[in-house]
Amino acid sequence: MQLNFNNLEINNLHPQTEFEKKVFFFMEEWWSDAETVKVQTSGSTGIPKIFDIEKKKMVSSATMTCDFLVLKEGDTALICLPVEYISGKMMVVRSVVRKLKLVIAEPSVKPLKEINTKVDFCAMTPLQVENSLDKLHLIKNLIIGGAAVSESLKKMIVENGLPEDNRIFETYGMSETLSHIGLKQVFPQAEDYFTVFDSIEISKDERGCLKIFAPNLNDEVLQTNDLVEIVNEKQFRFLGRIDHVINSGGAKIFPEQLEALVKKEIPNEAVFLGREDDTLGQKLILVIEGAQSEDIIKKISEIQFEKSFHRPKEIIFIEKIPRTPNGKISRIELKKMI
Repeated sequence: MQLNFNNLEINNLHPQTEFEKKVFFFMEEWWSDAETVKVQTSGSTGIPKIFDIEKKKMVSSATMTCDFLVLKEGDTALICLPVEYISGKMMVVRSVVRKLKLVIAEPSVKPLKEINTKVDFCAMTPLQVENSLDKLHLIKNLIIGGAAVSESLKKMIVENGLPEDNRIFETYGMSETLSHIGLKQVFPQAEDYFTVFDSIEISKDERGCLKIFAPNLNDEVLQTNDLVEIVNEKQFRFLGRIDHVINSGGAKIFPEQLEALVKKEIPNEAVFLGREDDTLGQKLILVIEGAQSEDIIKKISEIQFEKSFHRPKEIIFIEKIPRTPNGKISRIELKKMI
């Protein structure tokens, strides 16, 4: 189904699938007299929660993204993310605000399976992108969110032979910032740092964690648990979440950095965790998705880790790493499994 927000007659449209019905339900909520809408967090780093967001702030967020990507009235967008979460809701809001044509595709690991025409804008998770490489050329502007873009996925994208006028970005944001507040280009030019939008101010607290002041999106200064390196007033590099930091024998280990290193060498999903240990406090272990492979173990053994304590003490293979409904790895559930 395609919705044209330049000339939409909603009463003449008849949603067929459950996802189309959910999109229409949100549209009714959006056009109601209420000043807020309800949004659910993903629960990837804690217990999922539902909170209210002002519609006018969602409009501000939508405008920033549309302006950055130079989206214009009549362009085509594709929604393939669950509309329960801010990522899906904001795809609808951007389409309303900029009067885009919105194609509705069922959220799945292969969302482009039935798509055969070009679209100007789409948001996807890394897992969706990995399963859609053969059709990425159809998307002029792609933003990837929900989880970090791995080095192996970046390599797949670069080697995919995409037209150079296609643009792909990794996003930084959260439910409280109404989707993303910064973008980092993956293709055609790979960037090292996220660049925040013009109205966003960034700083660090005493722990080295990012603080965000985005008055058009949230009245409060948002304190994150994300350790960052700030390059200048508009750019920063993400180092890892402070609550993911592993303390092994007194050494602090940032698992996200090690995961990026490992994923340069193997195609499998890989997650570093700390397992309780009487001697070290936490023992560094590496969980790999897929069947046990001596070839993968050999490749990992050949990796030149910066520190000796960065090398995992144990490697565990698991059939499927648990994820939240919107595709993020659930470290909480994974720790329970191992």
